[in-house]
Amino acid sequence: MEDQKHIVQCKTILNKAHDEFNSNNFKHAEELYTEFINLCTNSSAFDAKDLAVAYNNRGQVKYFRVDFYEAMDDYSAAIKANGQFEVPYYNRGLIRYRLGFFQDAESDFKMALDINANFEDARQSLSQTILDREEKMKRGY
Repeated sequence: MEDQKHIVQCKTILNKAHDEFNSNNFKHAEELYTEFINLCTNSSAFDAKDLAVAYNNRGQVKYFRVDFYEAMDDYSAAIKANGQFEVPYYNRGLIRYRLGFFQDAESDFKMALDINANFEDARQSLSQTILDREEKMKRGY
């Protein structure tokens, strides 16, 4: 019974976090995602997919704040929680691309496409990353 109450509590927090995120109330969403992560990570009843979504979305909030390294940490945690969730690979790849880490970005975009071959944004980002990496090499950087 206690596990069931804990699951309901975690789901309620996660749903509130999603509502805040979707309403662009990012500060409160981040707080709720953090609460969910802290409360539910050490529970035997947590769902790895929910945990991955919480880390990914909290990473998005950090990305919007331009806290790229913190966002990448959250995307990496999302991947660790659920390695078959393509979105955090894509999101981490976008940051790596923006920072000029083209090989790492390429690897992330490829992983996203390995998981979901129909992920068109990842396909386009991969193509652009390869072009930019080749251009960088031509310039001798």
